Amino acid sequence: MNQKQIEVAKQSMIEWLAHPQELGKKPSKIECAGEFDLHDLHYYIFKYKKSMLGKWLIGVCGGFEGDELEHCGHVFSDMQEYNEASAEEDAAAMVEMIRSYWMERAEEAEKQKENAGTFVNFVLLKEPVWDKEAFLKQLKDDWQIEDEGLEDDGSEDKEDYEDIVIISCNDTIISVALVAAPVPEEEAEFHAKSNYTWKEAVENVKKHKAHLMVAVMGKDVSAMESGEMLVKTNVSLCRQGGVIGIYANQTVYQPELYLDFAKIFEEDGFPIFNLVWFGLYKGNKGMCAYTCGMRDFGYDEMEVIDSSVDSQELFEFISDIANYVIFDDVILRDGETIGFSEEQKLPIRKSAGVAVEGESLKIGYP
Repeated sequence: MNQKQIEVAKQSMIEWLAHPQELGKKPSKIECAGEFDLHDLHYYIFKYKKSMLGKWLIGVCGGFEGDELEHCGHVFSDMQEYNEASAEEDAAAMVEMIRSYWMERAEEAEKQKENAGTFVNFVLLKEPVWDKEAFLKQLKDDWQIEDEGLEDDGSEDKEDYEDIVIISCNDTIISVALVAAPVPEEEAEFHAKSNYTWKEAVENVKKHKAHLMVAVMGKDVSAMESGEMLVKTNVSLCRQGGVIGIYANQTVYQPELYLDFAKIFEEDGFPIFNLVWFGLYKGNKGMCAYTCGMRDFGYDEMEVIDSSVDSQELFEFISDIANYVIFDDVILRDGETIGFSEEQKLPIRKSAGVAVEGESLKIGYP
């Protein structure tokens, strides 16, 4: 037996069991009960007890290549009773289940990435009017963006649409359409509550009588490039009068904040704060944070629940993680760890979202 590998596997098994969604605490006793090879990887069988007088239960950890001390993240226990006679067979079955789970997740991640790069948001207006020609001029003056012309598909000419602008530029399609009514079902007012930087958000958003639906779809460009085009479009729209807010990323930005975030373009930076909202709120046991907007890039939304750090540190942490994921195209997976140093290993768990719709990745920080 490779004693160093066993210690690494044992520690990973203990950390996995201690997670609130698993055993919820460290086992009172744990022992390595065997080892085996499967799919050219090495695994260790563990037996452990929830309490000193409890039964022995079985767990498995591994996926080691040769004498490496990093495993591939195959850690699991179905909390079933340990049976020495069938331990290897039972552990191998759990590994096969883990492999199947990860393959399904990998397929989901690929599909999610394929659908990335389409961005939609709403510019809220005081009145149902806007100046198309002024917007097009502003877009050109601000960013040198102008229509390169769509291929003729036999449809009606774009000029026939009085309240719609469709632009083809740099392999992206930009669409801006006036809707002479508020966003339905007070949706914008509801999500405006999440903007903790704007106390009067809901009161102001209630005043909007119309909105511009803005959509950007990339053809042969990255999601980051499509996102930049969306932000540039919104900035030029905000130059016109009558804009109350930008409803995006499950919140409503005040125009001043949105324009301030977009100043990053002046430094050749990426406007992540325009494209991902980093929500903060106080939970039952500490500060909580979440992202809204990561899915537009093809990644899972992230959450930190009941952290002991203050709001500023938590904001910086989750925004740094988001930057890392988007810029380095990193797929974070359930059961893995993440950290900004060799010592820092923060657990990642995927489960139903607390502050976001659908599932999210919960990062244990600190």
